[in-house]
Amino acid sequence: MSMIAALFVVGDVLHFLRGRPPASLVEWNAFSPWEGVRMYMYIAAALSLVVAVPFTMLQIWAFAKKGLRKSEQKAALKYVPAAFVLLLVGFAFAYFVVFPMAFRFTTSMTKNLGLVETYGIAQYFTFLTNIVVPVSLAFELPVLVMLLTRLRVINPGLLGKMRKVSYMVLVFIACMISPPEFFSHISVSVPFILLYEISVLMSKLVYRKQMQTDAGTKDRMNYGSA
Repeated sequence: MSMIAALFVVGDVLHFLRGRPPASLVEWNAFSPWEGVRMYMYIAAALSLVVAVPFTMLQIWAFAKKGLRKSEQKAALKYVPAAFVLLLVGFAFAYFVVFPMAFRFTTSMTKNLGLVETYGIAQYFTFLTNIVVPVSLAFELPVLVMLLTRLRVINPGLLGKMRKVSYMVLVFIACMISPPEFFSHISVSVPFILLYEISVLMSKLVYRKQMQTDAGTKDRMNYGSA
């Protein structure tokens, strides 16, 4: 149903994106008779996923919660709104900051080489997706770390030991999705590193609360046995 509904709004979405920079600064082209149809269905599928994913996650949750205790179920549900908000923030940062920066760099290189800017609509959206998706998912890191800490899979001590390796991985990802110049690498790497440090801080808060709860439970057990 979501796919059918998306088919009716694809045109409006494309016109909206086409009217905003950097898309408005270049001309979209179709390099095959089927490219327009293929991109129309691609955008419709992407829009339908936005609607379908919450329902899919609900079904996954209904299956997974049977293996969790009541306290773990409540803890997991608390993080859902935060995960959604962080996903939107990540998408906004990727679309309005990282993507225009990367697009300006690539177009400037094209002009410097004396090449004619002729962009296919499929190539444009592939480039957009390759940047927006990983950056948006990276903003889920604090919520994921808090949830794993709450489930006692990881702890602040482990995150501290993994800091150097995590920094290297995050900087590598930032370099892969940003233009190959120093300022762009820094502009993407710094938010990623800050997200990691925020994740460590959130993990410490959750872990400290767990230790306090465990200590209180242990005292009550000792008192009862006495």
